[in-house]
Amino acid sequence: MSHAISGLLFDKDGTLFDLSATWGPWCSHFIDGLAQDDKPRAFALAASIEFVVETQVFLPGSPVLADTSDDIAACLLPHLTGWRLDDLIAYINKMAATAIPVPTVDSLPALLQGFLDRGLVLGVATNDAEDAARAHLRGADILEHFSFVAGFDSGFGRKPSPGQLTAFAGRSGIAPHRVAMIGDSVHDMEAAREAGMMAIAVVRGAHDPAALMGSADVVLEDIGDLSRWIYRLQ
Repeated sequence: MSHAISGLLFDKDGTLFDLSATWGPWCSHFIDGLAQDDKPRAFALAASIEFVVETQVFLPGSPVLADTSDDIAACLLPHLTGWRLDDLIAYINKMAATAIPVPTVDSLPALLQGFLDRGLVLGVATNDAEDAARAHLRGADILEHFSFVAGFDSGFGRKPSPGQLTAFAGRSGIAPHRVAMIGDSVHDMEAAREAGMMAIAVVRGAHDPAALMGSADVVLEDIGDLSRWIYRLQ
């Protein structure tokens, strides 16, 4: 094991799981349910979160890419009648847990087990809700690989604030400079810098690769390249 890195902290969507493949079909179904066969309302709901229904693609400014269910609910609420904000947030969190995660790489459990075999401590820091995150990790058969899972509602704040990251370091007993934060958004990179951690960007599928590359210490195609990067550190 390298003396340089002892912990790997992963963002979830766009890093462990393909964001478009996971959330595109889910979002289409979710919007249809909210709209209740009202096509103009469905169009307005999709536009409010910058989601293109026809192609199931999120535009670069979509709150789904890096923000929380609070932010998503605030965008949707003006186009819904009879909903309270708190109820809509709770509904989004409940429905989010039903999304079917699509890994960004093949054999994701084996990849993560390889990191554990090297003595690395693994965690997840996401702006999704913690219950939904755990449901997705469990659905991909990788929950047991992580000693730490935090969402925006876990009590540590949300990225780009560094609270989730410093909580992982503290609970793992690892100095922040020996932790690498791996993510696909500028939020992830900013949080890593604030926490004093190495910032590793994965750019495959990222919606703004140029900005991401400019804010990272290390740039990889996807998390499949992490093994080679760690090996070079040894």
